[in-house]
Amino acid sequence: MLIPTDEQIRALHERHAPTPEAFERVYTHCRAVCEAAEQLLVRAAPGVNADLVRAGCLLHDIGVYRLYGPDGRLDGSRYVSHGVLGHELLAEEGLSETLCRFCSHHTGVGLTSEDVRSQGLPVPVADYLAESPEEELVMYADKFHSKSEPPVFLTAASFAAKVRRFGPDKELRFKELVERHGEPDLAALSDSYGHRVV
Repeated sequence: MLIPTDEQIRALHERHAPTPEAFERVYTHCRAVCEAAEQLLVRAAPGVNADLVRAGCLLHDIGVYRLYGPDGRLDGSRYVSHGVLGHELLAEEGLSETLCRFCSHHTGVGLTSEDVRSQGLPVPVADYLAESPEEELVMYADKFHSKSEPPVFLTAASFAAKVRRFGPDKELRFKELVERHGEPDLAALSDSYGHRVV
């Protein structure tokens, strides 16, 4: 499988971003998630492909661009669909299924077909769960940074409180991930990006 370079991934973002502001918001988030994941790689299982994790982090949110309207505003009501939209975008670009899955399988701590049905989510009914160690690491690292306005880094406790509203099983799943992977150095990331930690 061919893994795109950082430059190729940045060019993909630039090509699909509807505005410079959208590019800045999404690509900066992807870079922050990538740096968090690279910190977490030290505890990863042997054999985890670091280059694949890097590419997955830099690509995982590219579908957000498809949620911007002609007025340059993000349609937050369909935000949960950004992963599936990113999967479609990367497939259209000819990227492998392995890379496409980083988009569709990183939302929350994983979406099941039951989640999709019971919550009436605007995505095809299917399981969107991280299956490979690389998918899990990208999905997990993503929880520590938010594209909110202004963007922020989230502590494990902050994200656990956020995910609790989707059910105790989601909070438990996240806490298991924290136990397995540890936490990135958010103070260092905050200094690097100028985004506060909440």
